[in-house]
Amino acid sequence: MIKHIVMWTLNDKADAPKVKTMLEALENKIPGIIDIEVGIDFNGSDAAADVVLYSTFASINDLNSYQQHPEHQAVIPLMQEMTISRKVTDYEI
Repeated sequence: MIKHIVMWTLNDKADAPKVKTMLEALENKIPGIIDIEVGIDFNGSDAAADVVLYSTFASINDLNSYQQHPEHQAVIPLMQEMTISRKVTDYEI
């Protein structure tokens, strides 16, 4: 099983609900996603990201298919416009 975690710092924290809705919608559009959870930070610490994506895939191949899927590719430019920074971690359990 593969965990795919991405954290973003947004240009405008008010965009967080829009980001959450957009990312959660991918679950029903892309095969191979076992689970997607999107959280919006509430503590406001300088060390915190504004939005986090926590997703699960059965295999590395499923993760790769997700990343290449047109629905995911369509989200990338929108996210790049709304973010200051992005961190990602992928690991196998």
